[in-house]
Amino acid sequence: MMGLAAATIITLCGLALAGFPVIVALAASVVVFLTFSGGWMLAMPQQTLAGLSDPILVTLPLFILAGGIMNAGGIADRLFAFAGALLGWMRGGLAHVNVGVSLMFGGMIGTSVADLAGSGSVIIPKMKQAGYPGPFSAALTATSSGIGVLVPPSSPMILYSAVTGTSLGAMFLAGAVPGLLMALVLMATVGLLARRHGWKPSQGFEWGELMRTGRAAILPMGMPGLILGGLVFGLFTPSEAGAFAVAYALFLSMVVYRSLDLRGLYRVAVDAAVLTGEVLMVVGLSTALGWALSQARVPVALAELMQVLFPFENDVLQILTLLLLALVAGMVLDPLIPMIMPVLLPSLLTLDVDLVHFGVLMVVTVAIGQVTPPVALALLVAARIGQEEVLAVTRANMPFLLALVGLLILLVLVPQLSLWLPGVLM
Repeated sequence: MMGLAAATIITLCGLALAGFPVIVALAASVVVFLTFSGGWMLAMPQQTLAGLSDPILVTLPLFILAGGIMNAGGIADRLFAFAGALLGWMRGGLAHVNVGVSLMFGGMIGTSVADLAGSGSVIIPKMKQAGYPGPFSAALTATSSGIGVLVPPSSPMILYSAVTGTSLGAMFLAGAVPGLLMALVLMATVGLLARRHGWKPSQGFEWGELMRTGRAAILPMGMPGLILGGLVFGLFTPSEAGAFAVAYALFLSMVVYRSLDLRGLYRVAVDAAVLTGEVLMVVGLSTALGWALSQARVPVALAELMQVLFPFENDVLQILTLLLLALVAGMVLDPLIPMIMPVLLPSLLTLDVDLVHFGVLMVVTVAIGQVTPPVALALLVAARIGQEEVLAVTRANMPFLLALVGLLILLVLVPQLSLWLPGVLM
């Protein structure tokens, strides 16, 4: 059976690398398994539908729609002005502003690509006009967009919660401190590069400007806090939190700022429906793939391999090994969590790993995978926005990639960075 499992995985990775849609690659890999194992073909649609039965998945289209509304509502300009007043006085000021905007914008959108589409189209041209190298500007924007998958509301965390049964509120809380740490790590890297290249501040610090821009940005920045507060204090369920996010985004974009009309809302709704359909198909087919690999005893073999490699039960080394496997998969597969977690979950339960802590580690791994070749979706999008060569952007991204790997190791070694906030508030 292990040979059949290998053929299944090779089919998946081969089709993904060949440029086929992820949905096609997933479906084909499951068909290969069922064909050569003599399995019942109806097991594929049954397992796919079973993967979509978790009620937590109702929140996914709601948060996607809320993010699309905020994105189309012209919120990026307000956040950019506030981030400039807050961070622009530092050496390499505009690059720090880039990270700050991603932290604020990601807290409303919850996905890296949406963050790139919203903030990248504003910040990358501004950085190039200010004299920053184009590849560096695109690379920083791509990497900083990874903050959006850690700061609630986070689409990868919703998917992780659906696959593992972990509390979504705990996951949102657990990602808050690591999200801030990611921003600080990237800003520290920017500071070192700014000192080396002599990049100057973009503006001086003025309390009046900070207060003015802060007042303009306070309403959109309030969304993550309101969602978290509602979940923590039991004011609404996760699905109700998603509905609240949509209502809040509509109120800001169409009533307060009047920056989104009905025609724009229609386009946002269509895009959100298409993206939701794609993601949910991946979730369902990933469940079917996880079932197929479980039938081939891949999780058992993985657990046995872990026992052979680490007979002394070193939790840190075992977690790092599983993350390395996920990181290698993330270089090829996107989205990663619904595709890899059905395979890793049995091993995590066997090793008695804290699922909230591992969930944060997986989300950071997702952020790293999005800027790691050969796929590197975030780098591709940023390079397209900045009209730069992908290879040049990849080279410019190496300092930030190393910084993210260092952050991942730190989070593995110090679980309380992820678990402290859920432990206090839940």
